[in-house]
Amino acid sequence: MTEESERRPETPAEENGSAAVFAVLGKQLKLMRERAGLNQREFGQLVGYGPDQISAMERGVRTPRPEFLRRADEILGANGMFIAVIPEVEEAMTRARTRHPEWYRGYAALEAQAVSLHDYSTMGVLGLLQTEDYARAVFTQRHPPLDEETIEKRVADRLSRQQIFEQWPPPEFSFVIEQAVLERPIGGPKVLKDQLRQLLRIGRRRNVQLQVMPTGRHEHPCLDNGFTLLIPKGKEQVAYMESQGYPKLISDREEVRVLAARYGIIRAQALNPHESLDLIEKMLDGR
Repeated sequence: MTEESERRPETPAEENGSAAVFAVLGKQLKLMRERAGLNQREFGQLVGYGPDQISAMERGVRTPRPEFLRRADEILGANGMFIAVIPEVEEAMTRARTRHPEWYRGYAALEAQAVSLHDYSTMGVLGLLQTEDYARAVFTQRHPPLDEETIEKRVADRLSRQQIFEQWPPPEFSFVIEQAVLERPIGGPKVLKDQLRQLLRIGRRRNVQLQVMPTGRHEHPCLDNGFTLLIPKGKEQVAYMESQGYPKLISDREEVRVLAARYGIIRAQALNPHESLDLIEKMLDGR
């Protein structure tokens, strides 16, 4: 992979200047939160967001949604300050776009317009589900090493992709994660625990089905790389997978059909969503 393809581009909206809007708004949000005597986790619980998402908004790398701004204005006693900037934020959102490495842009564009997305993860938590600290650990441990600026830009863009969970109407999601992935302490025990909590938050959404494939299964339909299936709005289903940094976007109908059928078997052999969330809760409790 060339240096150009490895180089991470600007953080969301940096290219067209709208990042300045989010940066200033993030500083105001942090100031008001601290004045209210709330840490990021406490404030996040009040507005229905995780601490990593609050952190990303305060740093200007995640777009605050209008409904979030209205709730934050009420909780923090901002007297309409956050509500007043909603038109500017909405305008900035229409201009903003996240730039990705050339090899990834085709998939990133399709993911952003997905009406359904289904993923099977075998080695690590899917980027779309990662906490900020987990993502940073992933990029920090990569070899050959990445410089600090590249790491931070990659983390910012990865978090920005999670805005897909806030779209309306919401896309349909399903995720199957190998149990071994949830036991691998990437970044250390605390990072893993926060990641498990994030999975519980996302897995409880009404439009999300999250399942765990138990390590103890005697039969397995896919002892190979993980993959993602998605349907972009108005288009046919495609598949995407990576192996050792080499991406593959699959649009051939027969290849996609085979992967979709395989994914159906994977889901059937995995724990159901209720059992899966219960297992994650037990892992958090050390049981």
